[in-house]
Amino acid sequence: MADTFTAFVIDDVDGKPKGGFKPLSLSDLPDHDVLVEVAYSTLNYKDGLAVSGKGRIARKLPMVAGIDLAGTVVESRSADWKAGDKVIVNGWGLSETQWGGYSRFQRVKPEWLTRLPDVFSAEEAMGIGTAGYTAALCVDALEDWGTIQPGGKEVLVTGAAGGVGSVAVALLAKAGYPVTASTGRPETHEYLSGLGATGFIDRAALQEKGPPLQKERWAGGVDSVGGITLVNALSQTVWGGAIAACGLAGSADLPGTVLPHILRSVTLIGVDSVAAPAARRERAWARLARDLDKDHLKAMYTVEPMSKLPELAGQILAGRVRGRVVIDVTA
Repeated sequence: MADTFTAFVIDDVDGKPKGGFKPLSLSDLPDHDVLVEVAYSTLNYKDGLAVSGKGRIARKLPMVAGIDLAGTVVESRSADWKAGDKVIVNGWGLSETQWGGYSRFQRVKPEWLTRLPDVFSAEEAMGIGTAGYTAALCVDALEDWGTIQPGGKEVLVTGAAGGVGSVAVALLAKAGYPVTASTGRPETHEYLSGLGATGFIDRAALQEKGPPLQKERWAGGVDSVGGITLVNALSQTVWGGAIAACGLAGSADLPGTVLPHILRSVTLIGVDSVAAPAARRERAWARLARDLDKDHLKAMYTVEPMSKLPELAGQILAGRVRGRVVIDVTA
């Protein structure tokens, strides 16, 4: 193992969080029970906020950024994990309260680890990343609710060309649900059609304030946008339907009414991927291993070196990233 390695660290500079590349050693890492040699992390919207300094994501400083990682166990004081195990970490406060994946090595708690499915490489796992794993949690939640049906009414996916949306489209289409993708970028229609979307709605149509009860259209939906987009999605959902909400790329506000919920029995399902219990994580990754087409996955992501993080952060915040970006922490 190298004596020192590079990490992207957020620190306090004149009272404000500022990130930059910094050499670390193993002795600098937290004293958790499992040491992982990280191969890849990813770029998520939250990472863009943290890296750019435009959002106070880290709750304590200094903080190694990166909300997920995939790699190989090097050392373990836990009976559940041994050297050579291939693992994933999604959530658990990485980049917020716990040091994250933008580092060649990281020490983590054993309960944070998920075993990498045999069908995926570490690169592919981060091609899916926290965004894709969250999408799988959303699809599981909608199926558990029971109103979406193969060949039935449309299922809406907002932010469809993003990380969560891309995987949600692919998984829903694989299961036979008719998927309508919401995006503001017509140039992504071919990409989304390739993933299985059968219809499109311009995101602008979901960003206009409308009546609290609108024409019923969606059997369910996956929303990563929030704000008025989520309000309209709920207002257009059929009686007894549900929207699984997992993000706030548009807004954290919910400027709507209770009318869809009390007059149409529409349910808003909150989906949290950060602290989801092990059983839900394993179910989500099993779905991804079973249902996510490798050709679709390959079309969803690109691999970029960690050295480009500042530039990439600006791109994802500006909405110029399609699909997923895998970060090679060795480059």
